[in-house]
This record gives sequence, structure tokens and C-alpha cells, in this order.
Amino acid sequence: MALVGVGLAVLYLNLATPRYSAHADVLIAPPASQSTGAVAERTVESYAHVLGGRSTAARVVEDLGLSGSTGSVDRHLRATVLHGTSVLRVTADDESRQRAVDLSQSAAEAFVAWLGGQDTELKASVVEDATPPSDPSSPARVPWLVLGGLLGLLAGLAIAAARNAADRSIHSPAELEEASGAPVLGAIAYDRAAVQTPLITSLGTHHPRFEAVRILRTNLQFLDIDRDNKVITITSSLAGEGKSTTACNLAIALAQAGSQVALVEGDLRRPRVSEYLGIEKSVGLTTVLVGRVALDAALQQAATPGLDVLASGALPPNPSEILQTNAMRSLVSELRHRYDVVLIDAPPLLPVTDASLLASISDGAILVVKHGETGLDEVRTATERLHSVGARLLGTVLSMSPVKELSRYGYGYGYGYGPEYFAGATDSKPSRRSRR
Repeated sequence: MALVGVGLAVLYLNLATPRYSAHADVLIAPPASQSTGAVAERTVESYAHVLGGRSTAARVVEDLGLSGSTGSVDRHLRATVLHGTSVLRVTADDESRQRAVDLSQSAAEAFVAWLGGQDTELKASVVEDATPPSDPSSPARVPWLVLGGLLGLLAGLAIAAARNAADRSIHSPAELEEASGAPVLGAIAYDRAAVQTPLITSLGTHHPRFEAVRILRTNLQFLDIDRDNKVITITSSLAGEGKSTTACNLAIALAQAGSQVALVEGDLRRPRVSEYLGIEKSVGLTTVLVGRVALDAALQQAATPGLDVLASGALPPNPSEILQTNAMRSLVSELRHRYDVVLIDAPPLLPVTDASLLASISDGAILVVKHGETGLDEVRTATERLHSVGARLLGTVLSMSPVKELSRYGYGYGYGYGPEYFAGATDSKPSRRSRR
């Protein structure tokens, strides 16, 4: 906005009609016989009013044969006393260089002639003739540019303050915890390479995203240890908040830690798990629920040992009705007995009811929230939907968070890996490109 203000000032300067100023100097001196060579200050100031007044302007109009009125000429004439001297400077400004010269020179000569006709011993003479100016006197470029920049900067600050006041999105783990009423289990840094490499198996073991998922895994294992949290639904408020990549990476991290993990692709509207893990999705959850394929035949082993995946299967026209059947409850119960941890990747909570249904038959849910995009009201509404079906919100995950936020709150990197490591591996500005 500061640059816009400067640009508008430049535009005004280019469009404004320039005006030029020219001046002539008149010396008022006492007669040579007078003992003192100085003229009283008040006297000189009085003559300055005459030189810049209407009477002189009238003589200029008559002398130059101008068509304008005396008042129009008077507005462009002014006289001042040069500090500490008896010299009067008459200045004229006009759109024409030569006209400014003619006005100031004519005014000086008219004043000299006028004073010569007065009953006074003082003498006046033109000691410096008016000369054409090389540059316009107005508009002054530097003040206008400074003013434009300052006004633009103030406008920018006002807009930024208004946007900040109107911004109701989540920007910190503290805001997320307050809005959801659940602990923040982890924060994952924004990584512009995540679109091409969403899984942590393609990253180095000390990569910031890998570290963040390990911290999420550890926090999950110590969450409410008095209760058995074997079946967990992973969801979000809206699409594009990173829930599917979070589900896949958390499943991989748990399997790498020695747990037997089942990852269920419960999003029967826009499934992404099978795409990320590179498995066949035509046979899976829906085909098992309708009895076409046995569970053992539908489960597929992922590249990570200890991780089995149940893909979505054929997408049905009625996902909500299928997910609330007794067959789905029986399937979840069977997986609970077979595996140490069962993760269900569910659709977003706000657009559809699928996630609420899946969370109600799970031990709890994890809500993935996108930094700077998901609103406080959306998080509160999503939390209320979970509570309305009796589901527990185990915790939240702040995804696609800027590096500075992670370093400020201590999320997302292990001992010895500070913000400078993030700066080399991630981009601090979250992209608005949608990512599941």
C-alpha cells in the first residue's frame, strides 16, 4: 500500500499542471546625506505590503496590458523582506515561465516608480532582475512522494488491522486448544514438497515432517492411558486440511514403532489413502460390508511392515447409510481384536455426517486443523458434532503450520533440530493449494 501511495503521487505529479516562480529584488535605501545607512525595519515591512498588494497588481495589469482582473494578478504576487536587509523580494508564479518573469519584473519596476512619486527621501532600485526559472516550483515532487508513501502506509496498516480483527482462523496451538477443548497432539510444518511426497517414508529420518509425526505418535500413546484407544477416527472440519496424509503417516509411524496397525479408508466420497499408499482400491471396505469379499481377502499389506490397509472399495451412492449399518460395527469390532491400533480416515465433519458416524463407533477422534485457514467457529461446530453423537475428541493436530509457529511453540522438531533446519527444508508461507 505504501508503494501504491507513492505510485498515486507520481501519477498526480505527472498529470498536474506545473507552475513556475520568478522573483526580482528591490533595495530600499536612505539618501546619501543621512548619517545612518539603515532603514527602519517597520518601514521596510510596510513597503513589502505595498509591493505585494492590489495597488501594485493594478499597475502590473496596466503595464503588461493583461486581460485578467487585478485580483487574479494579486493572488499570484507576494513580497517578503530578506532577513536582516532592506531588500524586498517580489515573487510571481504562473503556468508560464516567461509570464512569471514578466509579472515579477513589472511589479518591481511599478513599486520603484510608485515610491519615487511619494513624499519620502527613501530611494528604491531594482538590484536583481527576474530570470526564467529552470524547474517548476509546484507541485513539489519530494513532499508529494513522501506524503503519498505515508498515506499509503497508513492505509496498509489500517487494512492489515482490519483483516487481523476480522480473521477468525486458527493461528496457534493455544487458539486451537481453546476452540476445541482438547489437547493439541502435534503440529506439522508446511512443506511445499508434500504434494509430490506426502508420505514420510520418502523423507529422511530427521526431516521436520518425519519428526512431527513421531511426536504425534508419542503424544497419542500417552493420551488418556487409563482408557483403551485402539480405534481412532481421523477427520477434519473441511476438505483440504491434510487429514488423509496425517492418517497415512501416523499409521506408518505406529507400524515402524512395532505396532500392528490397520488403516481403513473410511472416506467413501473422495478417498485418497489408496492413492497415497499405491494400493488397489476397487476391493475394500464396501465390498466387505456387502458380503462380496471376506475381510482377509480385502486387507492389503502396505510397504511398511506391520501396516495393513483396507481400501474404500467401490464408491456407493449412499455412504452414510452404509457406514451406520451393523455390518460396519461388526467390521470395526473384528479389526479391534486383530490389531493393536485401527485408524479410520473419515470425510470432513461439516459437509457430511459420515465422520460423526465413524467417530461414534470408535474410541475417539482426532481433528486435523489447517493453520490460518480453518476458522474458530468451524472448529467449534465440528467439536459439537462429535459430542452430539457421543464421540470423544481425543485431540487435535495443527497442519501446514508456518515454521515460525512451530519454533515458537516447540512443536514439530526433535532435540537439536531448531528453526534453521526447518528453514532449509520447508517454506514458511502456507500454500492455498488444497491438500488432503
